[in-house]
Parts: sequence; C-alpha cells; structure tokens
Amino acid sequence: MLKKIKVQEAVGSQLGHDITEIRPGEFKGPAFRKGHTVCDDDLCHLQRLGKNHLYVIDLEKDEIHENEAASILAGALAGEGVVWTDDPKEGKIELLAERDGLLEVNTTSLAAFNMEEVVMCASLHSHTLVKKGEKVAATRAIPLVMKRAPIERAAAIARQNGAVIAVKPLRKSRVGLVVTGNEVYHGLIEDRFEPILNEKITALGSEVAGLTFAPDDVEKISDAIGSHLENGCDLILLSGGMSVDPDDVTRKGIRHAGATEFYYGASVLPGAMFLVAYIGEVPLLGVPACGLFHRITVLDLVLPRILAGEKIGKVELALLGHGGLCKDCSECTYPHCPFGKGL
Repeated sequence: MLKKIKVQEAVGSQLGHDITEIRPGEFKGPAFRKGHTVCDDDLCHLQRLGKNHLYVIDLEKDEIHENEAASILAGALAGEGVVWTDDPKEGKIELLAERDGLLEVNTTSLAAFNMEEVVMCASLHSHTLVKKGEKVAATRAIPLVMKRAPIERAAAIARQNGAVIAVKPLRKSRVGLVVTGNEVYHGLIEDRFEPILNEKITALGSEVAGLTFAPDDVEKISDAIGSHLENGCDLILLSGGMSVDPDDVTRKGIRHAGATEFYYGASVLPGAMFLVAYIGEVPLLGVPACGLFHRITVLDLVLPRILAGEKIGKVELALLGHGGLCKDCSECTYPHCPFGKGL
C-alpha cells in the first residue's frame, strides 16, 4: 500500500524507493537511494527533480517491494557462469558474466518470463562471446509495489526449463587442420587458409596441434583425418573442396574417414557450403572457399558454439538463416552488427 505525502511534509521520512536523476549527457542514476531519510536540505533537490509528492510504503502480507522482487527474479534467471549482486538500483539488478565464455539464452523461457505483466528481463543476443564482468542481462519488476504471486510465478517460469541466462566456458581444443586441393598440395600456389584458420582458433583459446596438406584424393584426405584423430585432436577443420565441382572430394574423404553424422549446407551467406560432421564425439568442420575472401563467415558463428560444447546439427544450421545474411559492409564491424543475431 502506498501513502502519498507532500514533499514539504516528508522531512524525517524514509524513501521507499530510489529516486532517479537524469542530466542529459552527464548522468543517469539514483539521486537518492531507498531508505534515505529526507532532511530539509533535500527538499529543493527533490523539487528540481519534479517530486512534489513522495510515498510512504506500508506493505500488505501479499505485497512485495520492487527491490525484493528484483532479487527473486535475478536468482531465478541466473544460471551457470552468471553472477549478480543483491543491491538493486532503481529496482533493477544486472546479471554479469562470471567468466569469459559464450552467452547462452533460453529464448523460449525468456519470452515466457516476459509475458508476465509485472516483470521484465532484457539480455544480449544468445551465442555472444562475453568477457568476465560484462553485463549480459538485467531484470526488474515494473511497479514499485505489487502482489507477490506474479513475481513467484515469473520466477517459477524462469526455473522451469533450466537456466534462462548462462555463460558457458570455451574448452581448449587440440585442433587438426587439413588443407585440401591439388594446387596447394603440389606447390602451384601458396596456401592462405592456414594462417586465417590458425588466427581464429587461437583467438578463442585453442591451439593448432597439427597441419596436413592433402590433394583432391579421397583416400589421402581420409588418412589425414585419421592421423589427426590418432594424435589426439578433438576438433578437425578442413578447408577447400566444399563446392559442387566434381573435383572437390573433401566431403567424400570425410565420409570415408568414418563420419556417422554429416550435415552439408548452412543457411548463411557467406558460408552456404559449410559442413559439420562427427566421427564419434569429434566434430569436423568443412570451411568453404569464402573463408579466404570474407573476414567473417559462418565459421565465426559456429566455432565458438562447438568450443562451448554445443552439438551442431541440421536444425542449428537451419536456424542460422534468420540474421545469417552478411551485409558485406565496406568496413566490417562484426560482432557489432546484425550478422548471426537471429531470434
């Protein structure tokens, strides 16, 4: 229950909520925090903020204050790799990455949570690479005072299907590279794929444990894959040989090596001829020639998810279609752009 009083009569009263001050271009935040005892010196400041009245809060048994509600909501939303401090500001709590890793948002559960009328949570896009301490989401209850039941209902929705907001660590993989193509294998042209792939792998904390050049020969490609597996590689990237050209036999070499799962084609440009396959638990990623000409491709969307332990199959590759069209900007600003950011 809220009791309205004139600001001139509020001296000696404790504020029931944070009072926000906005100075355009300079500051936005609480000028006064919940629990502050109003004194004479505060009156002019409060009136400059447009506060001619304040509210005294007297909660009923079935009511809850926005700060307590925010704490309940944050605790329900935060999953593995996410931390928060029980110190709401203006009724809001921020969720932070506890470690470097890949943000995972259960978008279905988040939408169901936000369907409750008195709550909200906003997050970064799922599958965003984040650093320790980075803000990944924020939540609050919208009214100052509300019934407790909808807050508990929203928290139950958030917990129902596991964590809504989580940050998964990237494993450090031993990566085997297989660069295919007669022209490179026979030294007719210099390979340009290896340095590109090496840079992407090391930037994500993994290492290239072996590099093999193979001609357009099914047996030799298969043997190169087998050699990397024998040497303990837990991820294999193959470049070239992914097009519809009859000479491009990399896909056949992957099958010959024993791939039991095989997904060719991704709903992404650049990268439509991307391939994901598995030999046992080891993923194999086939990188098409677009990787030589575009700084960012489908590989940049899939590789972090693989390193975070996600199984990528036909459905995951299909869902990349929404947001999977690169705008080919003259100056690439990825990841600060729409590419790869679907629902």
